[in-house]
This record gives sequence, structure tokens and C-alpha cells, in this order.
Amino acid sequence: MKNFRNVFLYLLIVFPVSVSVSVADSDDFQEKLAQIELPAGFRIHLFAVGVENARQLALGDKGTVFAGSRKAGKVHAVVDRDGDDVADRVYLLAENLEMPSGIEFQSGSLYVGALDRILRFDGIESRLEQPPQAEVVSSEFPDKTHHGWKYLRFGPDGLLYVPVGAPCNLCEEPGFAQIRRIRSDGEGMEVFAEGVRNSVGLAFHPDSKELWFTDNGRDMMGDDMPGDELNHAPRAGLHFGYPYCHQGDTLDPEFGDGKTCADFTPPGLTLGAHVAALGLTFYTGKMFPPGYRNQLFIAQHGSWNRSEKAGYNLLLVRFDEQGRVSGSEVFASGWLQGQENWGRPNDVLQMPDGSLLISDDQAGVIYRITYTEP
Repeated sequence: MKNFRNVFLYLLIVFPVSVSVSVADSDDFQEKLAQIELPAGFRIHLFAVGVENARQLALGDKGTVFAGSRKAGKVHAVVDRDGDDVADRVYLLAENLEMPSGIEFQSGSLYVGALDRILRFDGIESRLEQPPQAEVVSSEFPDKTHHGWKYLRFGPDGLLYVPVGAPCNLCEEPGFAQIRRIRSDGEGMEVFAEGVRNSVGLAFHPDSKELWFTDNGRDMMGDDMPGDELNHAPRAGLHFGYPYCHQGDTLDPEFGDGKTCADFTPPGLTLGAHVAALGLTFYTGKMFPPGYRNQLFIAQHGSWNRSEKAGYNLLLVRFDEQGRVSGSEVFASGWLQGQENWGRPNDVLQMPDGSLLISDDQAGVIYRITYTEP
């Protein structure tokens, strides 16, 4: 039965649909964007609309912006042909996939993480009108949907890093709560890190080339426990605590008996509880002031189980000259108004000119943040 699904579900590629995009007609969103608060000199505008359930973003060699999705089951390509920094066309590359949230681009090919497999679309930027059939890179991932959506990132070693989330809120399940890595051809899969409940964001430091990743903490321990984590994995083989220890200093009331948090790798930074820290990127561009270089931007998707909502913003994590975390601050906010959210930041992508793109899976749009010296 699984082989049948492999052919007729995961490789179902439909004729692409291209949609002309005009953000000038999006008056309602222009009003919403006025609610976004940014530091002096920074501006935000709509880069693309009609990108249903936009999740992880990836940039092609020819400037195409690709967007995965989770609930929509679709993969989109966004193009700005006239170079005015506003997308003028959105292509539907694939649909009827199972949670194709994670995407990555390398050597002309688009990689898509769809639940229990990694797919690859070769030569995709020259074939947006008629995408090629997807090749299966690997089908060796679990098929559990709970925390089964992916985030993909090629590392400096040329390997593709892929999180495998826990299939539950809290459980001890072999083969889950990991970050794995594989070769681009799907061979040589190995476990890189363990004790990772649900990571939906991976980034490598531009200087040290070491992995940093977000991890969403367990639910049902109250409004303020435990905090989400920003973790640092300078080498393979580390265990980050789940399900035994949370936020580096709190034993789990069910699975913590007989354990000590000192046996696990603590987070580089503890974030707010339930803020759902997801996609992240180190800033290496030149558009923003020099103080932002090599600093980390994190999209905080926002809580679902707090009595008062938290998150729904873009967080800036500061690093010192030695590459150590020195603090954090909210960089962009306003998607949450009172207790009503009209958007949910999901991923951060740096563009060649130094601007940042932010995906929003609730609003189905992509924003662009720029800087002009005041």
C-alpha cells in the first residue's frame, strides 16, 4: 500500500498555475502593514501575495523564490521579472503533496521535504511553466504526521540536514526527535543530533560553520514553561534533552525521574514559552547597518495554547565577536494586535541585495524588509 501511495500521491505533479500578482490592489494589507513596528530606518512591504500557506523559503540561482507549505500541500515559485522588488508572478509547481513544508535549493535543483520523503525537481528554474516530474531522493523518513513537517538546509559539508520531530507532545519513541543528515543523492543517512522535539529552523554560522537550530518546547506545562530553545550543535552526537529535560534546567515531571539536566546539552538561548520559534537565518548582507552582520533573525510563529498569546514576531539574537550569544530583542512586531493575530511569521530568507524576505503562512504572503539610513 505504501508503494502505491509513493507513486500516486507524492509524485502527483499537476500542470502549473501561474497567477499575476498586484500588491498595489491589496489595500487591506497595506493597512495591516502599517501596524508592523521596526527599528528606525527599516521598512516592510508586500513582496508577494497569493502564496498559499507559505512556509520555508529558498532562493534559486536565477533569483526565483520558492515557498513550501504545510496544510496546503503545495509548492510555489515566485518571480520578480521586472526587478522592482515586488513579485509579478506566482507559479504553482506541485500540489497534493503531504506537508511539503521544507524546501532547499542546490545546483539547479529544488529539494522538497514531504513527510516521509525528500523529493527533487531538477532544472526547475528553466521549467516553471512545465515542472519536471519529481525524483525521490529518499523515502526513509517516518510517516507520522505529528511534528512530521520538515525544514531542509544544506550544510557547509554539502550534506542535507533534516529534522525528524517527535510524533507526540511528549513521548519516548525510538527513531524520532532527531536531526539527520544525508548526501544529496539520498545515501549515507545518519543521525546528527538527538533530543530535539520539533525543530523547524536550521542555520549555519557564517564564520564557525556550526549548526544553530530552533526547537519548540513541550506543551501542557502551563503558560510560561518550558521555553522554546535556540540550540547550538558544533559537532555530531549531542543530545539536547527531550523528553527528559526542558530548556536546559527543568526535568520533565513524567520522563525526568532518574535523569539530570547536566547530562544533556543546554540551549544557547532560552526563548519564550510557546512562542513557536521556527525559521532563522544569519545576516551576512550589506544593506543593514554593520551591527547586524552575523546576527541571527528568527521567525516566531506564535503560540496556540497560552491563556495570553505570545510570539508572532521577528526576533533578533545578538552574537559577540567570539560567536557566542550575547542577548536578544524583538526586531519586528505587530502581527498580534491585542489577542488577535492577523499573520504568523514562518521563515526568513536573505536576498542578494541584503533585504530580508519573511513568509507568513496565515496570510499567504511574503514580506520584504529593507533599510535606508534615516
